[in-house]
Amino acid sequence: MYDDEDDDRTFVVVRNDEEQYSIWPQERDLPPGWVDVGVAGPKTVCLGHIREVWTDLRPKSVRRLAAPAGTEPHVE
Repeated sequence: MYDDEDDDRTFVVVRNDEEQYSIWPQERDLPPGWVDVGVAGPKTVCLGHIREVWTDLRPKSVRRLAAPAGTEPHVE
């Protein structure tokens, strides 16, 4: 197991169809249903990116249900 302070691996930011974000070790194949969003680096950099872009933690399907008719919320 890796201690966060000693973890010098490179990670990638990944997103699923529900527009939920996570990080994944760069050297491992991505799990099914997740895509690389083009951001890679140390864990702190990847988590910082996620904090900036994932401002609504509800899954896409829940946001869509909660949106007024005729609009669809969009997350970058």
